[in-house]
Amino acid sequence: MSLDTLSSFIDAIEATGELARIAHPVAAKLELCEIADRVMKQPGGGKALLFENVTLDDGSRSQYPVAINLFGSMRRMCLALGVEHLDDIGARITKLLDLKVPEGLRGKLSMLPRLMEVAKFPPRMRRGKPACQEVVLQGSDIDLAKLPVITCWPEDGGPYITLPMVISRDPKRKIRNVGMYRVQVLGRDTLAMHWQRHKVGAAHWREMAATGTRMPVCIVIGADPASVYSASAPLPPTVDEFIFAGFLRREPVSLTKAVTCDLEVPTESEMVIEGFIDPAEELVVEGPFGDHTGFYSEADLYPKVHVTAITMRRSPVYATTIVGKPPMEDYYLGHATERIFLPLLKLTIPEIVDYHMPAEGIFHNLVFVSIDKQYPGQAYKVMNAMWGQGLMSLAKVLVILDKEVNVRNVQEAWWVALNNIDPQRDTRFSMGPMDVLDHSSRAFTFGSKMGIDATRKWPEEGFTRNWPKLIEMDDATKARVDLMWSRLGLGV
Repeated sequence: MSLDTLSSFIDAIEATGELARIAHPVAAKLELCEIADRVMKQPGGGKALLFENVTLDDGSRSQYPVAINLFGSMRRMCLALGVEHLDDIGARITKLLDLKVPEGLRGKLSMLPRLMEVAKFPPRMRRGKPACQEVVLQGSDIDLAKLPVITCWPEDGGPYITLPMVISRDPKRKIRNVGMYRVQVLGRDTLAMHWQRHKVGAAHWREMAATGTRMPVCIVIGADPASVYSASAPLPPTVDEFIFAGFLRREPVSLTKAVTCDLEVPTESEMVIEGFIDPAEELVVEGPFGDHTGFYSEADLYPKVHVTAITMRRSPVYATTIVGKPPMEDYYLGHATERIFLPLLKLTIPEIVDYHMPAEGIFHNLVFVSIDKQYPGQAYKVMNAMWGQGLMSLAKVLVILDKEVNVRNVQEAWWVALNNIDPQRDTRFSMGPMDVLDHSSRAFTFGSKMGIDATRKWPEEGFTRNWPKLIEMDDATKARVDLMWSRLGLGV
């Protein structure tokens, strides 16, 4: 069974021994972030934290506990998605993609379980009083200052909602989008929505602004872990994140109608902030913000959200996260995306064996790729293909290696690459889109990229010298040493 609520996820984490409850008073402004940052930097990502006594900015105690670093380890990420290994999800996707109709009745019948599994993905509307609307605040009862929204870093523009599921709908095709965008608290009932120009939610807003239509939006805080993760996943604009969450959960996500706007939200949400954006209004200043690059992103102009309702469970938990100098919790969310979407990347670039985005590369700055090289120049073909793949178009440095290299071992990948390359011969530069948060690019969202061919060179690629053999011990010697190892007193 899947984990249907944030609380059930927290209970499951506690049962594994990976949850720390903090009873000591901790301020939502800066202190909570400093504690979480120190824990996240511990080996393996540290424990998940549940702060039970959070002090608000006005000095009062929050009614709601704060959970952070829930996804911040490999074990918790697997727990969130109901698997032993993240690659298990990629294996399921691979099977679904292989939907060739086999010969014979028996072969056709063997496909039914997979086709039935696909049919279970769409979300289902829940009737009756939903858990997320046990408490409904409207009008003068709305006060965002009563929520334990954290201020992460000293120069941040204010408190930020950092782990939201922001729900909007395409005004023409009526396709829902669920994205994870930071949201700054501006006042009692106003927010600033950080929609970068390449985000789907921003595209919805531009379309509605062009027609002068008010845009409804819901900001969900805390839900089942598969849905929270899906909001962070780089899905195509035509794919509903709740359908993807249903696939991950192996059962549909339950949705309910929002109170004040025509959108659906997860029935088991902890909190929902409902509101709208008026295209007739001027944009507002959002930021600065200490971002996942480890640097502050500058203040800029973004849409203002007017809050029309806050709904919640009777005893909700406020879920949040922080970003900054890696490694942090977002690394584990990103690593899940890396493993889950490998089969889809292989659809268009079949020679890819594996890839890895190390924490130090903050996802888009460095990507190691291993390929099954079959012809000269293939590494450059892969580079160009990857720069044409969705968010991979933002990759600043691509390092292409042979299939036997374990690209998930950063030390091994760099060791092989630095041994294999002639810098002038094997490096190519290209121009293209850059991440909005890249402060080093020559222009906003535009700059150069570097591709490094670290594969074994072929004669057709101009290499005529002997390529050296890798140093390896023979299997017979390794087997003999394995047998005597426990008697040597050298540890595991």
